[in-house]
Amino acid sequence: MKFWIYPLMVVFAASSYGTLSTMVKLAIQDGYTASEAVSSQYIVGFILAFILYLITQRKLPRLYGGFKIILLAGVFTATTGIVYGVSLIYLPASLAVVMLFQFTWIGTLIDCIIRKRLPSRAETISLVILFVGTILAAGVLDVDLSGIDWRGWVYGFAAAVSFSLNMNVNTKQVEGMNTTTRLLFVSFIAALMIGLFQNPEIIWNGKLFTESLLFYGLALGLLGIIVPIYFFVIAVPKVGGAVSSILSAMELPVAVIVSVIVLSETLSILQVVGIVIILLGMCIPTYADIRKNKKLKVNT
Repeated sequence: MKFWIYPLMVVFAASSYGTLSTMVKLAIQDGYTASEAVSSQYIVGFILAFILYLITQRKLPRLYGGFKIILLAGVFTATTGIVYGVSLIYLPASLAVVMLFQFTWIGTLIDCIIRKRLPSRAETISLVILFVGTILAAGVLDVDLSGIDWRGWVYGFAAAVSFSLNMNVNTKQVEGMNTTTRLLFVSFIAALMIGLFQNPEIIWNGKLFTESLLFYGLALGLLGIIVPIYFFVIAVPKVGGAVSSILSAMELPVAVIVSVIVLSETLSILQVVGIVIILLGMCIPTYADIRKNKKLKVNT
């Protein structure tokens, strides 16, 4: 498979995450809580992963090794959703997004620490551009920062750290385990975490199986569990944690565009400029990697 396919997979996975905030808002408009929507996402996501496993594998799943990696992937997948949801209680949505998007530089920092290296020039330039683009695209310049509860900053930053750690865990492959099996185990652990901290009672009180919440669960489970985990597991080990964190910035432009189309939210000129800047910032490290791979092929 050509190298450029893997960055596209990361972008596609991040784009699927970008649709989630709009779907959660739609669920809230239909009378459900954000916690119920998130719970349906992880529970139905696991059910979908189980069905996919039965169709493609047709055997009992076994965890031969790599339990620590799978456990951490499941835990960080769940905690990102949980902590980000809490941050929305204390922060305006635009500011919560900006806090979450600190994962771009946090993910690069973690990758540099693990690999004992300094950020490349392309990564550094990209991060600066992404920071400017994120501020503009999220519309945070219009937000009044006075009187914001300190817990909002803490939970928002914690969500960014959790997402960064999850991205880093996805760089590690488990020998002898295919993508579908890993998806099953990760989604199962994430669903257990959600069961501990969110609303598992939507299962036994039958609320999950009402037509509208089940619809949201299917959409959220597919785009928030199946698609991103599947593509991240395949692509992140090839692309690397630092570049994957940068490419995942695609989530914000998609979130803004989907909210404009579906929720009829307004889009300012500054936000459009911010989206263009983010897209530019994402291209820099990918282009540098593609050039590097071409040079390696020529030399070999």
